Amino acid sequence: MQRHYRALELDKILKLLAAETACEDAQELALQLTPSVSLSEVQRLLADTDEAFTLMARFGAPSFGGLYNTTNSLRRAEAGGTLNMAELLRIAGVLRTLRAIVDWRGKSAGVKSCLDWRFDSLMPNKYLEDRIYGAILSEEEMSDNASVQLAAIRRKIRSASSRVREQLDKMIRSPLYQKYLQDPIVTMRGGRFVVPVKAECRGEIAGLVHDTSSSGATVFVEPMGVVEANNEVRVLQSQEQAEIERILAELSAETGNFSSGIISGYHAAVELNLIFAKANLGYKMKASLPAVNDRGKILLKKARHPLIDKNKVVPTDIELGIHFDTLVITGPNTGGKTVSLKTVGLLTLMAMCGLMLPVAENSEISVFHQVLADIGDEQSIEQSLSTFSAHMTNIIQIIGQADESSLILLDELGAGTDPVEGAALAMAILESLRKKGARVAATTHYAELKAYALQTGGVENACCEFDVKTLRPTYRLLIGVPGRSNAFAISLRLGMEEEIVERAKELVSSENTRFEDVVQSLETSRQKLEGERSKAEQAHLEALRAQKEAQEIRSSIQAEADKEIEKARQQAAQLVSRTRGQIDALLNEMEELKKQQNKTLSAEQKAKLKAGLRTLEEAADPVHGRKDEGPYVLPRPLQVGDTVLLYDIDKQGTVLQLPEGNSQNVLVQAGIIQTRVPLSNLRLVQEKKVKEKRRTVTRNVTGRAQAKVTTELDLRGQMTDEAIMNVDRFIDSALLSGIEQLTIIHGKGTGALRAAVQQHLKKHPSVRSYRLGVFGEGEAGVTIVELK
Repeated sequence: MQRHYRALELDKILKLLAAETACEDAQELALQLTPSVSLSEVQRLLADTDEAFTLMARFGAPSFGGLYNTTNSLRRAEAGGTLNMAELLRIAGVLRTLRAIVDWRGKSAGVKSCLDWRFDSLMPNKYLEDRIYGAILSEEEMSDNASVQLAAIRRKIRSASSRVREQLDKMIRSPLYQKYLQDPIVTMRGGRFVVPVKAECRGEIAGLVHDTSSSGATVFVEPMGVVEANNEVRVLQSQEQAEIERILAELSAETGNFSSGIISGYHAAVELNLIFAKANLGYKMKASLPAVNDRGKILLKKARHPLIDKNKVVPTDIELGIHFDTLVITGPNTGGKTVSLKTVGLLTLMAMCGLMLPVAENSEISVFHQVLADIGDEQSIEQSLSTFSAHMTNIIQIIGQADESSLILLDELGAGTDPVEGAALAMAILESLRKKGARVAATTHYAELKAYALQTGGVENACCEFDVKTLRPTYRLLIGVPGRSNAFAISLRLGMEEEIVERAKELVSSENTRFEDVVQSLETSRQKLEGERSKAEQAHLEALRAQKEAQEIRSSIQAEADKEIEKARQQAAQLVSRTRGQIDALLNEMEELKKQQNKTLSAEQKAKLKAGLRTLEEAADPVHGRKDEGPYVLPRPLQVGDTVLLYDIDKQGTVLQLPEGNSQNVLVQAGIIQTRVPLSNLRLVQEKKVKEKRRTVTRNVTGRAQAKVTTELDLRGQMTDEAIMNVDRFIDSALLSGIEQLTIIHGKGTGALRAAVQQHLKKHPSVRSYRLGVFGEGEAGVTIVELK
């Protein structure tokens, strides 16, 4: 790595990134990242990271545990070689990881992503994965189910071994032989069943001696009666080993047929692991995506140095290349000048590596062809260079490399030599770099450079705020304000005699004193204005809050009023309905009565009754509307079906029936209520013009409830934290889908994953009960969960 990048501590950031990866190859890629100088490439890298960040926020992180570089094994299998059980299990583990990543992406299948081409490169092979796991139990044990022949051979071995043991058991229980035996047990030596015989009784039991004890008191004898049976067992064991070799060769050949797809899928998974590691690092840093340009414009809002404790780091605003191309940062030692300088350089390099930045939204960063830094004490005893000589050597190299697409960061420019000459040399260096068009940020103690920044266009002062009362820096960078050294004030606070400090003040030139007084006056005014601005902002926020509360109260009152009016309308409707029913009944009675007397009501009498009915309906309306604000004339006569506004209650309705005769009342349907309303109380609602369609962009998103849900979750090969996250997501999906019983597969292993999962289930609010699986369910390798 370039020494300029090391000076800005990019190597430490890459180590943090490598710690977020899940496999050695991804870790190696992270450590070898180099900043890109292409704007389009940087934008693509940042887009990939941002897409991974978004997918993680919505669906959680995919699991990359189990990725292992099996390229050599796969190429050997492709060439016809035979792999051992450990190599085949590692290949099956890679296939299982690839399948898990594809399944994770399947949960968000409705969401398009710029990472999809990498997900499409993953090639899981469920057939080969099951074939290997079904045949191999561990790195040293082949399953009986690997082949019919292997199962038959092992049955014969167990049968033959059982016969040998039965013969030997009879011997050790026999009183005739017990006195010759050291212990009444059956053991094995060299793969053959033997009994321990006392050395002095060796000749009493005919057989073959296979071993002796370390003390020589015991010999392990294979009695002649079981030699033939032991021979049979050994022959069968040889057949078993030959069958295992045959199965391994067969599995290796099948694996070799799929080697190219597995290798390409593995490399795609490694790249995805690196991208999601970038996103996870951004999540831990509470980072955001900056805008990127190649015009040298830097605008960092609330920037935080990523290597400082997030509970202690002070966010600061930094600007360069927009209104000025050179920033001169002054102030006392330990005030944060170097941190500000490193923050600009490090965040620039991080963005060029495709990493999100710990800054606020709407920040902007530039891509530079070169980021050159002279930071820290470069004194070299081996090269006989003083601090000043070492700095000058670096700066000479930087001047030779600098151009219009360079970012130059210089710490303590001109320090280590005579102040007058150092200040003059520093100004000359800044002028030279500015002529080359570079963006420059430099720290210094020289008052001459403060004046140079004040008098030169394109050069701006900045300082790191320092609290003299507490002798502590605030680490805030203030652009546009030159800093003070505060040496006299600090010395007094630390206990220096006042006489010495006063004498020092006398020795300072009057011109320098006046300059420092101006700076102090500016600082006092700035602090006062900042306090007033803070109060104004607080008052503004209070006013906005009060306005919001008033709006909420108004909305609440309006909602209550509308509710009461609707309630009154419903009561009126009920009253009108009852009254209408009573009148209809009365009319029917009268009609019946008239029919019986061979008489009928006259039309005038019926009209009178109907007029009385309308009067009754109007009197039954308990709502008193608002007063008319002025005369209103309908723009045209009303028609049935027109939309009108009931002005007194501010509610829209539809015209059902026009006025009859001399009546001025209109039958209107307002909601579920039909009522007669005076014509003067109606306002015709004109049809609204179709608004100009705005250009919108829609994005189809598949929710969790629509995602495919299974009742089994396989956690094997996952780390504890990752497994717990997947269990929570699995339970959430099951609850949304109405599933009540789940199966969590964690395997037996050491039991650590099972214990962690069950401890988490014990506290989960949605879990009613859980238990280990029984025979046929997976026994201790699975946990059965009942949901509430």
